[in-house]
Amino acid sequence: MIHRHARFRNTNEIAEIDPATDTLVGKYHVDGCQFNHGMAVDSEHHRAFILCSGNRTFTVFALDTHRPIAHLPLPAGADVVKFDPNLGRIYVACSSGFISVFETQDAEHYRKLEDFPVERMVHSLAVDSTSHRVYAPEQQEKGQPVARMIVYEAITSDRS
Repeated sequence: MIHRHARFRNTNEIAEIDPATDTLVGKYHVDGCQFNHGMAVDSEHHRAFILCSGNRTFTVFALDTHRPIAHLPLPAGADVVKFDPNLGRIYVACSSGFISVFETQDAEHYRKLEDFPVERMVHSLAVDSTSHRVYAPEQQEKGQPVARMIVYEAITSDRS
């Protein structure tokens, strides 16, 4: 059975919904997450990647056991999260001027690789899981309006 998941911002919960009947299966509290904002899913490992803007935390939530398994810091303005399943990387657009990059070490362990500086007000991302390119539309440069797409190449060698 396939399940759809939804977030409840003000209650810091994630809901499990049966898409065949559109009925609520369960609601689960996401400990350590305040005001969940964006979410992406690793369907292979049953993990939700949740942006918690109230306490600037990136939370990894196990969808099978209904518990958070990692909390990592985020810059201000975390808005959109995208997952590259082939590379095991999670990218977070932060309007304060960063793309945060996290890495899946295994289904239970995650680490932050970096807060990559970009122009402020980046609110969207797209990830190509074949080329591993990250696309980020910019709407300003040094405070002046622009409209352009920036393409970033993922570095895949171990940088630790």
